[in-house]
Amino acid sequence: MPGWTTLDIPDQSGRVAVVTGANSGIGYVTARELARKGARVVLACRSEARGEAAVDRLRAELPEARVELGRLDLGDLASVREFAAGFPYERLDVLVDNAGVMAPPYGTTVEGHETQFGVNHLGHFALTGLLLPALLAAPEARVVVVSSGMHALANIDIDDLNSERRYRRWIAYARSKTANLLFTHELARRAAAHGADLVAAAAHPGYAATNLQTTGPFAEGRPAAERLVRLANRVVAQPAEAGALPVLYAATEPGVRPDSFTGPHLAMWRGAPAPSWRAPWTLNDVAGQRLWAASEELTGVTYDALKA
Repeated sequence: MPGWTTLDIPDQSGRVAVVTGANSGIGYVTARELARKGARVVLACRSEARGEAAVDRLRAELPEARVELGRLDLGDLASVREFAAGFPYERLDVLVDNAGVMAPPYGTTVEGHETQFGVNHLGHFALTGLLLPALLAAPEARVVVVSSGMHALANIDIDDLNSERRYRRWIAYARSKTANLLFTHELARRAAAHGADLVAAAAHPGYAATNLQTTGPFAEGRPAAERLVRLANRVVAQPAEAGALPVLYAATEPGVRPDSFTGPHLAMWRGAPAPSWRAPWTLNDVAGQRLWAASEELTGVTYDALKA
């Protein structure tokens, strides 16, 4: 693992991958590098225009890349179902649950769930469950859930998953990232219990310069805050190419452990991939099972092949 780079990614020829939020940032780099190694990659994007631009850009960089666009809005469960129903391949080798939103003003998804919990967790929970048959049809399939070191700011509140009592944007973000890790934990536990040939792992990019940080200030019309974030991205953050390395490691490296959490090695901030610290509450079986049950109820998606 020391010094691991994209040059260390094993050959991905013959494998099929889906990367959510692949039109920019970590998602784009992840999709590009998987395609560079021979995978057929579906860029699952909310905006068709931005998704098409990303596909065109990727093909310009890698003319031989086998890439295609899939329309996916994680804040609309009907869109998630439509994407899964239209998935054109019998098997799925790698699913990277990457897309997300960070600290926006309070809002809700189409179904009325708080936006960060709904997009960052529930949308991916539903997508993974609906694509589970294709994942189980692939040998040594991977599900990589992209969390954040900021999960350490807050545990989930199982009695207020949608932040209806009080909305604090950064606490809601941290709770959604804790939910990502609890989902990974429970998915890995269920896969092992059923002997499924599926590795569920988590990763985080450290502090990487992407569009994610500017979403909140832009949505609120706070240009000064947006400029400050852009400055921090230029001065302090590592580039998206470096931030994607832990995700790519978790998605491709042989021997990745189920329920592992990979991030940058230097203070969880930047550098080559390494095992990352995680809050103890993200390894709690009871919390994972309770969140799973609530997620099934809120999405209507059940993992029939991995019933507890």
